[in-house]
Amino acid sequence: MTAAELSIVKPKLTPAQKVVRALNNSVVNVVLAIVAIFWLVPTVGLLLTSLRSSGDNAASGWWQVFTKPAQLTLDNYANLLSNPTITGSFWNTVVIAVPSTVLVVLLGALAGYAFAWLDFPGRDWLLIAVIVLLAVPIQVALIPLARLFGQLGIFGSVVGVILFHVAFGLPFAIFLLRNFFTQFPSELLEAARVDGASEWQIFFRMILPLGLPAIASLAIFQFLWTWNDMLVALIFTNAQSMPLTVAIQSQLRQFGSNIDVLSAGAFLSMIVPLIVFFAFQRYFVQALLAGSQK
Repeated sequence: MTAAELSIVKPKLTPAQKVVRALNNSVVNVVLAIVAIFWLVPTVGLLLTSLRSSGDNAASGWWQVFTKPAQLTLDNYANLLSNPTITGSFWNTVVIAVPSTVLVVLLGALAGYAFAWLDFPGRDWLLIAVIVLLAVPIQVALIPLARLFGQLGIFGSVVGVILFHVAFGLPFAIFLLRNFFTQFPSELLEAARVDGASEWQIFFRMILPLGLPAIASLAIFQFLWTWNDMLVALIFTNAQSMPLTVAIQSQLRQFGSNIDVLSAGAFLSMIVPLIVFFAFQRYFVQALLAGSQK
């Protein structure tokens, strides 16, 4: 037997060692299960609250559903979806979040590829400027951009909100994707150039497929930030263009005691980001593992 074969032979575990290892794994699993349960309790509570009438919510807590399942009803969601303000704001949220995410991912990927693999004058200085923009807080730009959008005639519209989210999402997108793209072997790109592939072909046929984990992670972050945003939307939208977060906040001011309506709206606003996250979770984990193996 060679030295290499000896090095990969795993020592036999004694029965006591096997018991200790099993107990250690069990403890870790139990701790993770407890953490998951505590993380899910507010979500489950919000869901059950949204499925109870206002009288039941005022009389007892949401956990009473487990002993009185007859309290569950879909009337709250029926009333919510019949509210034109809520339905209109929901579609406004979709119209804002989807283009903002697509534009940030596409432009960030193009710029990240350029910073990673193209040589052009001022590349390093531009990269430094992108990094500096990461430290600029949103609050600093609210008043200047509101004045600029007012002069351009897009203040209070969906277009203005999309441009704001794209502008503040691009620095992080460029920085993230540029660092991920630099991990690709240079020989792969050189071979493609030798075979006659253009930069556009390299980008769409090689960079995008290989960078899918990082791109999916960026899409998750950007979509969640845009969908859940209220500060920017509260300032840059009006009654016709406000997203769901602002609509729920306005309902809270008008009907603060209607917890059934507010809980249904809050759960409707939360369920879409959860679906997006779990749909792209596999790519998100791949990006984390790829960064840890670098």
